[in-house]
Amino acid sequence: MPRIIAIHEGTVPISSSIANAYIGFGRMDCSIVAVVSDVMRNGRPLTGYGFSSNGRYSAGEIIRRRVAPRLLEADPDSLLTDDGVTFDPVKALPVMTGDEKPGGHGERSVAVGVLDMALHDLAAKIEDKPLYRWLCERHALGEPDGSVFVYAAGGYYSPGKTLKDLQAEMRRFLGLGYTTVKMKIGGASLREDLRRVEAVLDVVDGAHLAVDANGRFDLATALAYGAALEPYGLAWYEEPGDPLDHALHATLAERYPGPLATGENLFSLPDARNLLRYAGMRPDRDLIQIDPVLSYGLAEYLRIQAMLRRHGWSARRCVPHGGHQFALHIAAALKLGGNESYPGEFEPTGGFADDAVVEDGHLRLPDLPGIGLENQTKLHKILQSLHP
Repeated sequence: MPRIIAIHEGTVPISSSIANAYIGFGRMDCSIVAVVSDVMRNGRPLTGYGFSSNGRYSAGEIIRRRVAPRLLEADPDSLLTDDGVTFDPVKALPVMTGDEKPGGHGERSVAVGVLDMALHDLAAKIEDKPLYRWLCERHALGEPDGSVFVYAAGGYYSPGKTLKDLQAEMRRFLGLGYTTVKMKIGGASLREDLRRVEAVLDVVDGAHLAVDANGRFDLATALAYGAALEPYGLAWYEEPGDPLDHALHATLAERYPGPLATGENLFSLPDARNLLRYAGMRPDRDLIQIDPVLSYGLAEYLRIQAMLRRHGWSARRCVPHGGHQFALHIAAALKLGGNESYPGEFEPTGGFADDAVVEDGHLRLPDLPGIGLENQTKLHKILQSLHP
């Protein structure tokens, strides 16, 4: 039976000169981990790798002092599937969150999510299967999607960036094979942001353009932007207000007929449940963007998906934040509505396999065992350096 013999943790910079309406990314970093097993392949121990999504800083202190020790100190059999063949991240979740009081989700949910990713990578590698197929088989999900819709998130604010630069960026995304793009709003005046939106609408039609305020607006501003954006028929209007201001979101949903999107800064099943209860979310048009890595990992995300189904939500209305290969596997296995992408940003953890090609807005999944991070050369070298 497989055993965990070591857990290594580190931090990698994913900094950038870009900014959204709320934060700059000049000092952004993320946590990386390697979970080493006693299963040998080609003369080396099989190792699962994990990292945190962009937007939350590294959580190394929590990983080192609380979460990793709980895994290493646990009864080894308690971490395995019922047949004892491989690791079961669903069973590992209560181990990693043991002795933690409820509520206050945030950085600890990131720490757990990083290790959850590594455990899923390792579990699938032990059975020599790509993660999306392993998930479908282990969780009786049926056949996975053969490809996943991906959209290109960009349009950030950066020093000296002109409207022509913004248009060129969006044309580059379309040239890469994306059909839907997203841009930032809220970091300038409404008048200036509308000029920016209209410049992008000269490149792509409204149905294939989304805008993201990153939680910047108060109610009056969110409504003003909604009224101004409504005629454009946008793909969606994302995170207009503070992620926990459900009353603001519910009021906007009453007045803005187009699709709204939110959830990337909610980190647990109770958070997701409160979103449905109080934020006026509409299952026929709105999108839920909860990030599996930032919200205690895929094990918790599976619980969130079950709750959403009970409340009449289709998995196709879920398009996770994150923009990396782990989320791509999750989207294919759970048959979600798609996956975010950040072409050229948040490297080395952001992005997909080195040979990934977007065709008509879709990506096919890699056939490598696990997540397939071995096919992201720069990232894999950094991850391997954790356990030389």
